[in-house]
Amino acid sequence: MIRAIIVEDDPMVAQINRHYLQSFQSIRVDGIFNNGRDALKYVKAHKVDLMIIDLAMPVMAGTELVRETRKARINSDIIVVTAANDVNHLSEMLKYGIIDYLVKPFDSDRFSQAIQKYLNKANILSVKETLKQEDIDALMSMHSTTARDTRKGIQQATLEKIISYIKKSGNQSYTCESLSEELSLSRVTIRRYLNYLVETNVMFNSIDYSTGGRPSIIYMPK
Repeated sequence: MIRAIIVEDDPMVAQINRHYLQSFQSIRVDGIFNNGRDALKYVKAHKVDLMIIDLAMPVMAGTELVRETRKARINSDIIVVTAANDVNHLSEMLKYGIIDYLVKPFDSDRFSQAIQKYLNKANILSVKETLKQEDIDALMSMHSTTARDTRKGIQQATLEKIISYIKKSGNQSYTCESLSEELSLSRVTIRRYLNYLVETNVMFNSIDYSTGGRPSIIYMPK
């Protein structure tokens, strides 16, 4: 389970962000903070995977929270949600390795793209101990894959279901037929998601000609 917190001084925006996050089954919102000081105290004492941070807040601004978080060597991933659309704020936040930068007002689709980008990164890192150059290239280009994945019809809940099964089963190879039976999903759906995992360098495929009949496509985690 991914542990997330929201740092936002506008209660309505905070609840909207909570609602958006809770639509992802693998994410749990562990806290909402209306200033950076309280959020910093929390992340120093608790494991936090993802932080949704507004920049303009009382007591301690989000910019300072991001700086202090990195100074404390806390590597939580960060998505900035702010009304600040100037180059200086964006440039500074990019230096701290943020996942995305959303300018208010934004819609649910744009928020979902940001979360999808984070989850794509988390999925690759969670199934691999070492990375090849193509894996690193995929991670570095996540900003350009998010919208494309949405057009392909990739749904996060289904993707998480398939990845979770692959990680837990311990098998070395899979076919569309075997996963379809185990997960009660159509072969067409399974094939689309497995091909997506191949494209994002989480898995690779090969053709098995030893079946005695029609060749079978085998999918294997990298």
